[in-house]
Amino acid sequence: MKLGSALAIYLLFWTITLFAVLPFGVRTNAEAGTTDVPGQAQSAPANPMIAKKLAWTTLISALLFGLFLANYHWGWLELDDVPFWRTRGPYAPVPPQG
Repeated sequence: MKLGSALAIYLLFWTITLFAVLPFGVRTNAEAGTTDVPGQAQSAPANPMIAKKLAWTTLISALLFGLFLANYHWGWLELDDVPFWRTRGPYAPVPPQG
């Protein structure tokens, strides 16, 4: 796999993981017992902990990408291992017309 492809796939893993990690530990001002800033949405987090979430995102996405890369090199799971891939997936044979 080329470096550019690997980087693009890692960034996809990182972005998806970030959106999965963002909701964890979120507490609104009402839940935290603090007052809202004027103009702030009531659903805004009191302490978003962005640095902590970015660190977790980087760690989790690196582990997932490592598994993906290992599978790419050693072929533990291939498309033919997915049930019904050849009969109902995007490469299914097209029935003859008419």
